[in-house]
Amino acid sequence: MTGTGFEKAPARDRRRFPGISSRAYEHPADRSALVALRKLSGFDTVFKALSGLLPERSLRLLFLSDSVRVGETQFPHLYAMLRDACYILDLEKVPQMYVQQDPKPNAMCIGLDEPIIVVTTGLVELLDEEEMRAVVGHEVGHALSGHSVYRTILLFLTNLALKVAWIPLGNMAITAVVTALREWFRKSELSADRAGLLVGQDVNASMRGLMKIAGGNHLHEMNVDAFLAQAEEYERSGDLRDSVLKILNVLPRTHPFTTVRAAELKKWSQNRDYQRIMDGHYPRREEDKDTSVTDSFRQSAAHYADSVRTSKDPLMKLVGDIAGGTADLGGKLRDRFTGTATGPGTATPGSEDKGKGAGTGGATEQG
Repeated sequence: MTGTGFEKAPARDRRRFPGISSRAYEHPADRSALVALRKLSGFDTVFKALSGLLPERSLRLLFLSDSVRVGETQFPHLYAMLRDACYILDLEKVPQMYVQQDPKPNAMCIGLDEPIIVVTTGLVELLDEEEMRAVVGHEVGHALSGHSVYRTILLFLTNLALKVAWIPLGNMAITAVVTALREWFRKSELSADRAGLLVGQDVNASMRGLMKIAGGNHLHEMNVDAFLAQAEEYERSGDLRDSVLKILNVLPRTHPFTTVRAAELKKWSQNRDYQRIMDGHYPRREEDKDTSVTDSFRQSAAHYADSVRTSKDPLMKLVGDIAGGTADLGGKLRDRFTGTATGPGTATPGSEDKGKGAGTGGATEQG
């Protein structure tokens, strides 16, 4: 490996995607937000003008002075993966990459002017080569999508919220922005997972990596199908109270839950859109300027409508019922909150003597 340019093809036979636009793999909710932001005249310019306030320069100096920069002579296997990922996604400039001493497995892509990729020693020691390749591709996907800008802003605002926590109104305003950014960023993680799959082109390695992040280096004790079943159980279990708890649990997070990420990625890997990309049919960057914001929001709206329609979550089912004009919404709401259900074919205690009654005391039906 010469270390210059992209003359060397990836280590094993994987498809390359010349000129691929990040729109090819972006989650619909992520894509609509980014397209709208990119269309705002001067949006990125305004944020970059704030670089004196944002901690980017400080972070660069911190990583340079207290982490190990990946290159030909330091972590060369990671450098090869990084170059391969940039080669496959046709990212012309290879981002700087650092390994940071931290036992907690983690990776991030930050920076305003130029993205920086940081991986922890805990992650490097946890994953095998193919699993790590998917993670590096994930971070390169963040760089290609321009996520690093918004991630840096999120870091800055999170720190700022802590500093002004004693100012009620100021803290409330910043918290609202941070909450919105976190919601977007969780969707951006689903996008980057897809980019990681496009780079690694090994869905089993992607699944293994997510399982290890959730349960550690004990693959002999874990099973992919059982892990994915957890995601389904998580979605459909409980009643409306559990749905509310799920929302509260996820609000402070920047990443979706690991089982949910695995299920989403598995679903996308079996999707026609993924196969079309693998066959060479995908949006090009040269077409980005002609992207319609309206079309993007329409796709996002269609995605959410489909998610509500197919979701097994009690709250999403209720939303679907409301949208569909289901009668007896009061009863539906009560039943979903208490975990009970009444309806055709569901016996109600004493119904043999009292007929239909008032629809109370229905048989219990979890989920």
